[in-house]
Formats: sequence, structure tokens, C-alpha cells
Amino acid sequence: MSNDTKTGQTKRTDAEWRELLSQDQYQVCRCKGTEAPFTGQFNDFKRAGIFTCVCCKQPLFSSEHKFNSGTGWPSFFQPITEDAVNKEEDISHGMIRVEVTCGNCQSHLGHVFPDGPKPTGLRYCINSVSLDFRPVDHTDNAS
Repeated sequence: MSNDTKTGQTKRTDAEWRELLSQDQYQVCRCKGTEAPFTGQFNDFKRAGIFTCVCCKQPLFSSEHKFNSGTGWPSFFQPITEDAVNKEEDISHGMIRVEVTCGNCQSHLGHVFPDGPKPTGLRYCINSVSLDFRPVDHTDNAS
């Protein structure tokens, strides 16, 4: 693994990604695959915390921005920060969509659609297999 000194982005070889990720993670994150709807661990997930990239651990989405879209994939109405994700036109499979990738390591996450709830009107439809989860620490440090 290396970090590009100009961009600070995580860079790995294909062999490193294959060693690091499960077969399903590799197919989705590095080969732009998709998990079957209603099968991902985060589809009906309701815990408070931060969803991170499974490949590089960059924070991507907050549970505060998650909603039930009924589509079978975890859905968010905005990323945790604008530069957490990249968006790029995707014309594969006979459709015109907007692909969402990790802003750090360029792993495929899913797609964004203009049919989400307020305040953004966006639906980031994300593969569970491309995410990790970091729960909010509710520990009270007061004495």
C-alpha cells in the first residue's frame, strides 16, 4: 500500500486488494459489481454511527443521514462530507446513472439517484459489502 503524496489517496495493487478483501468485497469494490437487493447486512441496520469504506476506512456516511428507501440497499440522502465520495457518470448496462466511489481509494460504493428525501432530494444507494461500521461511543466521561 502507498499513499499518493499529491492527493493523499490510498493506492494498492490489484494483488493487494485481492488479498485484503473477501471475494464479494473485491467484486463490488474493485470490479464495480452489485450485491443482490435485501441481502446486505446494513439494509435494515439502525445503529447510530459512521459508515466507512471497507477498503480504506475513510468515513463516508452518517447513520443520521440513512433512510429506508425500500430498494433493498442501504440508502443515505448525503455523504458525511462532499469530498468523502466521488460521483461520475456511468453508462453501463444500458442505463445512465451516477456512480459513487470512495473519495480516498476510488472503491465502487453504488449509485446516487435524484429521488431521495429532503433536504437534498438525493438517494445514495450503497452496497453493504462496500461498507464497514463504526458505532458512536456513548460513553460519558464526566465524573
